[in-house]
Amino acid sequence: MIYHMHQLPNGIRILYYPTDSTISHCCLMINAGSRDEEKAKDGLAHFIEHLLFKATERRNTNQILNYLEVVGADLNAYTTKEYTCIHASFLKEYLERAMDLMEDIFFHSTFPQEDLEKEKGVILDEITSYQDQPEEAIQDDFEDLLFKNHALGRNILGTAASVSALTRADIASFIAQNYNTHQAVFAVTGKYDFTKVIKLAERYFGQVPENNQSKKRIKPIASSAEIIRVEKPIAQTHCVLGTTAYASFDDKKPMLLLLNNILGGNGMSSRLNLEIREKHGIAYTIESNYSPLTDTGLFSIYFGTDTEKAPKAMRLVQKELQKLRDKKLGTVQLQQAKQKFIGQIALAEENRLGLILSMAKSLMDFGRIDTLEEVFAKINAVSADDLLEVSNEVFDPAQMLTLLFEPEN
Repeated sequence: MIYHMHQLPNGIRILYYPTDSTISHCCLMINAGSRDEEKAKDGLAHFIEHLLFKATERRNTNQILNYLEVVGADLNAYTTKEYTCIHASFLKEYLERAMDLMEDIFFHSTFPQEDLEKEKGVILDEITSYQDQPEEAIQDDFEDLLFKNHALGRNILGTAASVSALTRADIASFIAQNYNTHQAVFAVTGKYDFTKVIKLAERYFGQVPENNQSKKRIKPIASSAEIIRVEKPIAQTHCVLGTTAYASFDDKKPMLLLLNNILGGNGMSSRLNLEIREKHGIAYTIESNYSPLTDTGLFSIYFGTDTEKAPKAMRLVQKELQKLRDKKLGTVQLQQAKQKFIGQIALAEENRLGLILSMAKSLMDFGRIDTLEEVFAKINAVSADDLLEVSNEVFDPAQMLTLLFEPEN
């Protein structure tokens, strides 16, 4: 993986990954997400992301939406707990057009009051939509319980009350405090000369005023283990169990990534899927997830099943966790697990949009990007003893929080 990086005087980093394709992808990512919101301002980062597409000093909503779509390009955005990102995919000759638009909407949006009120209605509908999907709502509620009284636990969308109360002053304050140009990355993959990419970056991003406002993120305190049951007007039981886990910078991160893939990661051959769906046929969806953050992490298992089958599903999940805590993987099992995970990572690189987003995040977090060979080396270095140790640290029943959504009686 050969990539090029250049930093503008205002701190914005330009990342270029060359590929021999007529299709290009780019993103503008900034280290500001929902965890950076002040208390009672839930949903502000996501609200701003929506409003970036509404009006700038030079363009109205239609001009923003049509500027790339008129040449067949795709423009979208997302907000996470820690990042805000705009990304685009387009024919390679339209790179300048994409950069022009991204700089305009990210740094010159005007946030008209009329648009604020209309977009609040859109987001309130989005919140309601998520609440109507128990498999989505339970994840948000679980994180709220796990990171109790901390910004990481709050829903990225916010609440109906918090979103309704947001103001232009809130927007201006959040941007001033969090849109740090030294923590912004513009990344592009495509077939270009790097000097051309730099010249375009200097033209469109070089004039952005420097903002090196520092901020301090507070590490959350893990909640204690408990089982919480909530009745809902639903037909099935939904369950999430999990705990805090290793942060992005932890040396044990590759170990838990591999372990999670073995337990309930991508593919139909994970242990949880084979045992609970294939062997016993008691859950359509059963999966585990590990999400590392800058100062903590989240490990969780989700399943949905008929209410009478939920106790058995829970016992089977605990049984699989117990196996990993009690018994080391054999040499062949470990090698097969590594081969599977490495193959999945290699295939994921074919998704070039996903790749450039991942590279931008890596540059933001670590100041560098691991090559595939370096990633594979970290996975291959994991031992059976490592996995046993991590299993006992993370899968400890004494620290597992469990949330159940159950049908109303």
